[in-house]
Amino acid sequence: MAILGMSGGRTSPGTGAGPTPSRPVFWVAPLLYLAVLLAGLTAAAHNSSLATARTAAFVVGLLLLLLLERGPVRPPLALLAARLVLIVAVAALDDSGLSRALLVLVPFTAYFAFGRTAALALTGCCVAVVLALYTLSEPAWYADPEYVSDLLMLLIGLVLALSMAAVAIGEQRGRARLEEYAARVAELSATDERNRLARDIHDSLGHHLTAIAVQLEKAAAFRGHDPHAADQAVADARRSAGLALDDVRTSVRALRDDRAAPFSLPAALAELVRELDDGRIQASLQVDGEPYDALGADGAALTTLYRTAQEALTNVRRHADAGRVTVSLTFGADSARLVVADDGRGFRPGAVTVSQGFGLLGIQERARLLGGTAGIDSASGAGTRITVEIPRVVPETGA
Repeated sequence: MAILGMSGGRTSPGTGAGPTPSRPVFWVAPLLYLAVLLAGLTAAAHNSSLATARTAAFVVGLLLLLLLERGPVRPPLALLAARLVLIVAVAALDDSGLSRALLVLVPFTAYFAFGRTAALALTGCCVAVVLALYTLSEPAWYADPEYVSDLLMLLIGLVLALSMAAVAIGEQRGRARLEEYAARVAELSATDERNRLARDIHDSLGHHLTAIAVQLEKAAAFRGHDPHAADQAVADARRSAGLALDDVRTSVRALRDDRAAPFSLPAALAELVRELDDGRIQASLQVDGEPYDALGADGAALTTLYRTAQEALTNVRRHADAGRVTVSLTFGADSARLVVADDGRGFRPGAVTVSQGFGLLGIQERARLLGGTAGIDSASGAGTRITVEIPRVVPETGA
């Protein structure tokens, strides 16, 4: 009966009625039928008294059983009953005695199609059928060691078949759960990636497009009485468009290659401050501590601080109506801290609309993903102060 120790086919997660029935591996039953056929033909060849018609009927019975294996995954009870009748008939026609082993296929198949309860019930039926045949052929069979041995072997085969079916079903359900979990992880990963792309587009392109819009408005306003200032504004708008294109190319490279290009955060912040300091807004940058090139394994923390400053300064330009902005960057032993403060009109956080608050939400999400903190302090008429602190991850060195 060792050939019954196999794993079954796939199942899919159930929705209340249990898992979808599955078919055992296709080669198990045919292999057992072949073994019985060879044993029966060998016994017939060594016993010339066996009728040819009986041998032919034995072979036909095995062929019919093989055809039944191609039936539906969940066969009707009539089909299971027909299989049981055929097995009994084949066992009666086979003098080798091996055909009785086919009885284990009935509960084994039922386990996959109908579950454990049906399989146990059919196991009892198979044992009852064998006991009935023994009683009809030899009323005192229990005194014959050969009959008792055959019955014990059948019981062992049935137990092994049910055990292996239970293991196979458990493995199938476990695989189905793993596939479901994998699908959920893939969905969550896709969602995280969409959110990351949304943050990058908002913080990067949004910043440059805002700068372009402001500079073009300035050019239109100064065209009549200060052509030089208007031309400078157009040049600045053209430069912002080039920076936006560079950001797009950088993002595309990042999608194709996970290795982020290193950059100097103080220099990048100085460029943002220079863009903002256009005469109407006085912007300044202060850097404390010894700068380091990376806070994390891939520079994600440096990018988070840069995007935070970018978004904060974009909001200053679009909404704050501020006259002065200060950007402070502090490199500490354990973390880096960025503070962007303005003296603008401020806002009530609860009154911010979804479209206006998306950038602020992105700041908080970026910091949280890296184990950092983000604080946004503002009130009407009191300006706005955004503080982000990201822990530093120091690479481990070998002893």
